[in-house]
Amino acid sequence: MNFFELQDRARHSTAMLVVLFSLAVFTLIVLANLLVMVAFGHVNTQQLTLETFQRQFDWHTFLKIGLGVLAIVAFGSLYKIYSLNGSGEKVAELMGGALIIDGSGDTSRQRVLNVVEEMAIASGTPVPPVYLLHEDGINAFAAGDSPSNAVIGITRGAIEKLSRDELQGVIAHEFSHILNGDMKLNIQLIGILHGIMILGLIGYYLLRTGGRSRSTRNGAGVVALALGLVVIGYGGTFFGNLIKASVNRQREYLADASAVQFTRNPNGISGALKRIGSDALGSALQNPNGAEISHALFGDGIRHTFTGLFATHPPLEKRIRQIEPDWDGKFDVQPIAALQEVERLPAQAARHKAAGWMAGGAFVGRIGRLNDAQVNYAHQVLSELPAEIKQAARDPFAARALIYFMVLDNAPAMRQQQLRHLAAAADDGVYAETVKLTEKFAKLKLAYRLPALDIALSTLRQLSKRQYLLFKKNLDALVAMDARIRLFEWTLQKIVVHHLDIAFEEKKQLSGQLKLSQVQQACALVLSLLVHAGKPQAVSKEHAFAVAREKLAGLDVVLLPAGELKLDRVGEALDQLAQLAPLTKPLLLKACAKAIAADGQVSIAEAELFRAIADLIDCPMPPLVC
Repeated sequence: MNFFELQDRARHSTAMLVVLFSLAVFTLIVLANLLVMVAFGHVNTQQLTLETFQRQFDWHTFLKIGLGVLAIVAFGSLYKIYSLNGSGEKVAELMGGALIIDGSGDTSRQRVLNVVEEMAIASGTPVPPVYLLHEDGINAFAAGDSPSNAVIGITRGAIEKLSRDELQGVIAHEFSHILNGDMKLNIQLIGILHGIMILGLIGYYLLRTGGRSRSTRNGAGVVALALGLVVIGYGGTFFGNLIKASVNRQREYLADASAVQFTRNPNGISGALKRIGSDALGSALQNPNGAEISHALFGDGIRHTFTGLFATHPPLEKRIRQIEPDWDGKFDVQPIAALQEVERLPAQAARHKAAGWMAGGAFVGRIGRLNDAQVNYAHQVLSELPAEIKQAARDPFAARALIYFMVLDNAPAMRQQQLRHLAAAADDGVYAETVKLTEKFAKLKLAYRLPALDIALSTLRQLSKRQYLLFKKNLDALVAMDARIRLFEWTLQKIVVHHLDIAFEEKKQLSGQLKLSQVQQACALVLSLLVHAGKPQAVSKEHAFAVAREKLAGLDVVLLPAGELKLDRVGEALDQLAQLAPLTKPLLLKACAKAIAADGQVSIAEAELFRAIADLIDCPMPPLVC
């Protein structure tokens, strides 16, 4: 199952979730009606038969109670989902997580940051912020509703008890959830469970207040109602846990398999699972909110007392045997101190002959997928990035300066004008950091720009809303100052705004079910941009466009003149294309690849532009290496 099929499956999982939720709510409505009828004497329980029950049953009352229960459950669910607002940070804070800002000085924290950065750069996604949970159990989670606002949460136990390979396996598992669209479903599950349980919370409240009037018959009825609602609350928990278990277990098998595929190291993920099995605490969490997000965790966060019926994860033994069929069933693991912790040495990553690879469409299967070559490439890039650039990307002040530095004009006079603007308009300290970078580096290598940006995006999410809006305003001013917008400037600006506007709630993640026929002009704009920007050699631009158009299922589009390609129109076109149905996006991406590779050559600039366009329509493209 590829990235696009998994995205489509995530939509179908949401539909199944709605069906299960509806069945659970209907059952609660029936139970609540029976409770009210008995508690307030609407049904004579002394002489209760089917005939007398039918005579005493009041459909009008049933509908009123049903609407009341429906309103309460819906309000509880929507309130919880709205309070989390799709933000991974809010889920991490719910679990008492503390942001790991810089792991320097603490080798275990630095190691987890390095692994997360490697996996993000290898997968072509922004680096998610990492939150430390002060728990001794071995566990982790990914939360958010898109890669733009995702976070990774990891326990102290996982950082301290796992080897680097095992830690990488766990992080790869969580990246699978980020790429496969599982996180949004997880937040919906949190909201649904809260809504179903809210009747029980009302019961506890009535029990405390209703006890004051037990002398009256009505007061006794209130107490009986309260006790009944508490019981129904337990029933809601029962249904909620069943729903979580039914939609989650298969996703865990898939994420484990993806972790093996990403790292090409089955011992990493299986070793982490074995270490959970051998550890006294296992994957258990002490935080009482752990039950709410148990389905989003790497391992079971709560212990199930008498049955695995409600377990949100398959048993450890089954997960391990899926990875190692010949496993002997023993949770034998070496102590971490006995393992040789060797960081992967920078290896010369072989860049794929991108023209043939892109022209053949093989890259589509790589979207949302990693392999060891891409992980090694990411490790190599991180090892080669100048220390000052990495340090800048990880610091909130310097990260803004790094983005400004990357869009500064090469012409000295224009660069000075841009710097004067920053001196007057930027937040304190940002201008000075920008000047430091300009004095140290003439420019940043093209191959390092997207990786540096991926790291900086995570850091920039630490800004306040005011700081972000000022940063965005200054970025717009720098790009527009020379009255000619270069393609790289525009691409970088679009990526920054695309991801951070979602993280800062300036816009919602775009999604939809549009067909290619509904976005013909948008397709023509983007393909024309690629043809003109690529300047094909040995073939005409018309030929390159015609070859690309063949992938668009007969769509009637024509090559637009370069003069019509206003970048603001292209930006609007990409926003439209982001709303294509998941299974339609591969057609567009194959057409884009054909436009670039029609002349049999793909430059680094063309490859990075293609990756940027894929990112802007929410298709994370890994680096083009084999």
